[in-house]
Amino acid sequence: MAESTIEEPDFEALERSAASHAKQRTRLFALMGNMNYCWSNNESMFIYILQYLMQTDEITATLVFGTLNTTRARTELVERLSGVKLRRKDMVRDLRRIIRVFNDVTKVRNEFNHAMFKIDQEGAITHTQTMRIQRKHGQLQLGEVKPIDDERVKQMQASITKMVRLNREIWHFLPRLKEYMQNDSARPSQAS
Repeated sequence: MAESTIEEPDFEALERSAASHAKQRTRLFALMGNMNYCWSNNESMFIYILQYLMQTDEITATLVFGTLNTTRARTELVERLSGVKLRRKDMVRDLRRIIRVFNDVTKVRNEFNHAMFKIDQEGAITHTQTMRIQRKHGQLQLGEVKPIDDERVKQMQASITKMVRLNREIWHFLPRLKEYMQNDSARPSQAS
């Protein structure tokens, strides 16, 4: 089995030249921070969706939300509850769209939050490498390496814009969901 050789960086040289790339780093970290801020606000909105779907109070919904320790588990619970609780196809469609868009932007957010950042000899951040093991040509290797270039920065900015729009969409959806759940639960059960 071949071993990879990992050379220790010249940290002193990197620190000397890092100042010349401070603007690039600041921009990248600001975008990452903004993505996390928007993403976290959107994920937290699922507490209120759970509250209405479960027809419970905010504390109980928050306890359920917090007990599920992954984002995937939380969105899957919302999706499953919607399949049981929502009879109107437009409500199901709108909620599934919210989940789909959230999952799409989660991929971009996770790509940056769970990556190793590669830097060049001058201290500029040049690439990310995902921290996911993958199999290529029968060999296990560390995840995909992608450049941090203008296209990638545009992708980050587009994800932030999507998350801002999604947040507004969730806020518009919540009163509809609340009203639907109140009206639907007031109807007599069809089971005898």
